[in-house]
Amino acid sequence: MKLQDRVAIITGGASGIGRGIAHAMAKEGAKIVIVDINEEQGRATEQELNEISHGKFIKANITERSELKRIVDETVQAYGKINVLVNNAHVSKQVRFAETTPEDLALSFDTSFYPTFFLMQLVYPYLKETKGSVVNFASGAGLSGMPTQAAYASAKEAIRGLSRVAANEWGADGINVNCISPIALSPGVKKWSELFPAEYHAMVDSVPLRRMGDCEQDIGRVAVFLASDDSSYMTGQTLMVDGGSIMLR
Repeated sequence: MKLQDRVAIITGGASGIGRGIAHAMAKEGAKIVIVDINEEQGRATEQELNEISHGKFIKANITERSELKRIVDETVQAYGKINVLVNNAHVSKQVRFAETTPEDLALSFDTSFYPTFFLMQLVYPYLKETKGSVVNFASGAGLSGMPTQAAYASAKEAIRGLSRVAANEWGADGINVNCISPIALSPGVKKWSELFPAEYHAMVDSVPLRRMGDCEQDIGRVAVFLASDDSSYMTGQTLMVDGGSIMLR
C-alpha cells in the first residue's frame, strides 16, 4: 500500500472533500487524524476509518493558535510521528467585492490561511524527520477571479503563494509541498444542486469531462499521490483536479 503506516493530519476531515481524502488515504494504509469542529460527524468518520485502517478524531477550533499546537501534540503523542499534513478546512461567505467587510475577510483567512500557515510551521520538525508532505488547497475561484469570492479567492491565492515559498525552503529537507484545486460533489454542492438544478447542470456542462468530481475517488486519490513516494520529485505545484475546467499554462 502506498501510505502504509504513515500518519496524516487532515483538517476539515469529518465531511466532504476532507472525509473523501481520509478514506482514500486510510485504504492505502495511513493512520488518519481528522480535525473538525463538528463532533457528531467527526466521531462518525472516525468509526468509518477504524474499520479500514486507524482513525483518530480531534475536535478543535482551528482559528485558535493554542488549538493548532494541541492537534500536533496529540497526534505525536498517539502515533509518534507525522508524515502528511492536509490543510483542507475553509469557511467563507459569498459577497460582492465592494460589499466585502473586514469580518468577511477575517472569516476566510482565520479558517484557512492562518491555520495552514501555523500548522505548517508546527509540523515542520516532524516532516523533516519523515521526509513528509504537505497538501494544501487552492481554488478555481482564485485562479479565475470568480465574482462574489473576494475573501475566498484572496485566502486561496495566499495559500498558493505560501506553498511555493515552503516548497523552495523545505525542498532541501526532503519535504514536498503541493496544492490541489478541486471541483467535487461535496455535501454543500449537492445541496446547492437540489436547490438550483438548472444552474448546477449548466456548471456540469461547462466542465470538459462533463461530470463533478468524487470526493474520494477523484480528489482523494490525487491527495494519496501527493502524499506518497510517487510524487517525491514534485513540489510547489498546483494540480487542477477539476475535470479540465481550468487548464494552467
